[in-house]
Amino acid sequence: MNAPVLVLKDSLKRESGTKVHHGNIQASKAVADIIRTTLGPRSMLKMLLDAGGGIVVTNDGNAILRELDVAHPAAKSMIELSRTQDEEVGDGTTSVIVLAGEMLHVAEAFIEKSYHPTVICRAYNKALEDAIAVLDKIAMSIDVNDRATVLGLVKSCIGTKFTSQFGDLIADLAIDATTTVGVDLGQGLREVDIKKYIKVEKVPGGQLEDSKVLKGVMFNKDVVSPGKMKRKIINPRIILLDCPLEYKKGENQTNAELVREEDWEVLLKLEEEYIENICVQILKFKPDLVITEKGLSDLACHYFSKAGVSAIRRLRKTDNNRIAKACGAVIVNRPDELQESDVGTGAGLFEVKKIGDDFFAFIVDCKEPKACTVLLRGPSKDLLNEVERNLQDAMSVSRNIIKNPKLVPGGGATELTVSATLKQKSATIEGIEKWPYEAAAIAFEAIPRTLAQNCGVNVIRTMTALQGKHANGENAWTGIDGNTGAIADMKESKIWDAYNVKAQTFKTAIESACMLLRIDDIVSGIKKKQATGAGPSKPTIETEGDADNEQILPD
Repeated sequence: MNAPVLVLKDSLKRESGTKVHHGNIQASKAVADIIRTTLGPRSMLKMLLDAGGGIVVTNDGNAILRELDVAHPAAKSMIELSRTQDEEVGDGTTSVIVLAGEMLHVAEAFIEKSYHPTVICRAYNKALEDAIAVLDKIAMSIDVNDRATVLGLVKSCIGTKFTSQFGDLIADLAIDATTTVGVDLGQGLREVDIKKYIKVEKVPGGQLEDSKVLKGVMFNKDVVSPGKMKRKIINPRIILLDCPLEYKKGENQTNAELVREEDWEVLLKLEEEYIENICVQILKFKPDLVITEKGLSDLACHYFSKAGVSAIRRLRKTDNNRIAKACGAVIVNRPDELQESDVGTGAGLFEVKKIGDDFFAFIVDCKEPKACTVLLRGPSKDLLNEVERNLQDAMSVSRNIIKNPKLVPGGGATELTVSATLKQKSATIEGIEKWPYEAAAIAFEAIPRTLAQNCGVNVIRTMTALQGKHANGENAWTGIDGNTGAIADMKESKIWDAYNVKAQTFKTAIESACMLLRIDDIVSGIKKKQATGAGPSKPTIETEGDADNEQILPD
C-alpha cells in the first residue's frame, strides 16, 4: 500500500521552499550588480556585443538590461522592472534595480531564520507607505515656468549620463522640446506626448554643439523634381494630403479591348483629365507646398511645377502628423474636400538643405508649433545613439516636472531621510514585523552607498557621517555630491530629483521585491500546447492502469 505515487513527470523539475527563495534572491542580486556601477555621475559605461557583432555602449540601466538574454525567471522579472520604470517615468531605471536587489538581499537573512515571506511583505508594504509619506513631506513645489530651476533639475538627471560633459546642451534641448509640445488640458494639467510629437533625427557629422531643437519639423525627403521646384519658400501655404495624385490603376488585372485607335487616345485623355482635375482643385487654394503620403505622378508633378508649387511625395504618416501639428494644417483625404481652413499657414520657412549625403526638408519658424524635431549631430553613430537615449531620459524628466511640479533632493539625500525616519518609526512597531521593517529602512541606504562607491571615497566613513547627520533630522537635504563624493547640501548644489520618479522607484522596487519573495515553488518543463495543424497526435491519457505499470521498486 505504501508505494510512492509519481505525480509529476520525470521531465519536470521542481524546486520548492527556501531553495527557491535563495535562488531568486541570488539572481536578482546578480542583475543588480551588473548595473550597480552605472549609478551616479561617476558612472562606468557598459559595452554590449550582440550576436550580429553590433555594439551598444551605454550606461542607461534600461538599455543595458534590454540587451541581456537571461535564463533565470526571477532575473527576467527584474529586467521587466526597469522597463516599466522607463515607460512610466523615463528615469530612475538603474535605481529601481539597485533598490529592489537590496530589498531582497536584506530579506535573505529573515528567510534563513525561517520568517514567513508574507510577514516580510507586510512589513515592506508598511515601509513603502511610510516612505511615500516622507517623500510628500520633504518635496518642494516649483514653478514650471522658472526656467533656471527646471534646467537645474534636468541637469542633475542627466548628470549621471555620458552627455553630462556637454553641460547644459542636452538639458536645454529637452526643455525646449517638451515645452513646445505641451498641451494644456485645462484644470492646470498639461499633457506632453513625447513619442508622437517629438522626433529625434540623428545625422552623423558635425559637432554635438550643432544639435538644436527646430521650431518645426524636418524630414529626410527632397522635392519631387529638384530642378523645377523651389527649394526655399518663405511663409509657405502648406496642403497635406493622404491620397495618391496619380491615376487609379485597376485592383487586379483588368483588360480593356479597344476596337478603334481613337479610343486609346480617349482613354489616355481621361487619365490626364482626371489628374488635371485633382491638380486644379488643389491649385485653387494657391498652395506653395503640397505634401502627400502616397504617390505623385509625373503629370501632376508637371502641373505643380508649372504653377510654381513644390511637391513632396511618399511621406511617413507619423511625419505628416507632425507637420500638421507644427504648421496648423489639416490632413485631407480627398482633394475635392479641401477647404481654406485646411491650408497650413503657420510655418515661416520651407527649405531643403543638404546635410552630409542626404537632402532634408525643413519646415521651420512656425508660429505656435505643437510638434518639433530635435536635430542631433555628432561624430559617430554609437555616440548619437547614446545621446538620443540620454535625451529621452531628459525629456521624460522635464515632462514629469510639467505634469507634477514637485522636487525631492537627489544625491541619495531622499533615501537617507526616508531611511532615518523609518528607523525611528520601527521602534513603535510591535510584534515580529518590526525587524523586516527596520531592514527595509536600511535597504534604502543602498542608493547613497552605491553613489559613494562609484566615487571611490571611503564608503563606511561617508555613510556613517551621513547617517549621523540624518538621524538627528537636522537637514533632510544632506547627501553625497556624486562628482567628488563629499557630503554636501543638495539644495545648494542644485541636485534634485523629480517627485514622481522617486515615488515610482520606491513603489516598483518594493512591490516587486514582495512579489519575488512570495514565490516558493518553481516548476519548469511545463509541456507546451501542441501547435494546431501539426498533425493529429493522440493525447496520451494516463489511466489508473498506467500508474500501476510504472516500475516501482519493491520496498
